[in-house]
Amino acid sequence: MAVNRDPILKRCRYLGISPTVVGIDKKSRKNPGSNSRRKVSEYGMQLKEKQKLKFIYGVLEKQFYHYYELAAKMEGQAGNNLIVLLESRLDNVVYRMGLASTRRESRQLVNHGHFLVNGKKVDIPSYRVKVGDVITLRDKSKSSTKFKDNLEITKSRVVPAWLDEKRDEFKATVTRMPTVEDLDYEVEAHLIVELYSK
Repeated sequence: MAVNRDPILKRCRYLGISPTVVGIDKKSRKNPGSNSRRKVSEYGMQLKEKQKLKFIYGVLEKQFYHYYELAAKMEGQAGNNLIVLLESRLDNVVYRMGLASTRRESRQLVNHGHFLVNGKKVDIPSYRVKVGDVITLRDKSKSSTKFKDNLEITKSRVVPAWLDEKRDEFKATVTRMPTVEDLDYEVEAHLIVELYSK
């Protein structure tokens, strides 16, 4: 399996996003996006938006293109559908619940089988949650100091409105599907659609 080993802060600076979007509290020495000396072409802007989403969610090209194909077949705008598909991944939900400090960590925790969806163990990070799904931490894992520490670290993180979270029970319910308005970063998803539809 391919692993992305790009330096996180350097990548955040290039893509013009805050490191807090990916769960890193360290402040980058330069302002995000401060290296934009040259005028960026239309293709360059489209490519950057695609790279931004791939980096935030830790998805590689083949899987990302598969999400785009699914988004294009769904009703509504393909760009917004793409965001919904990425946000509804199980590893992202675990990150949004505050049970992992970064999405990379949440992917690993899901892989190790720490979470249940509607009472059944799911160890696939790309599993797509649906409205009404209940995501809980496995009983065995509740006694682990790891998750208590993570909740302490992430207590200032805002839980999105589409999740009904009960922190003391290590549990969250998906009340509705996420929307672009729920995001904590800016993205121009229509540029990604333009890039792929050439």
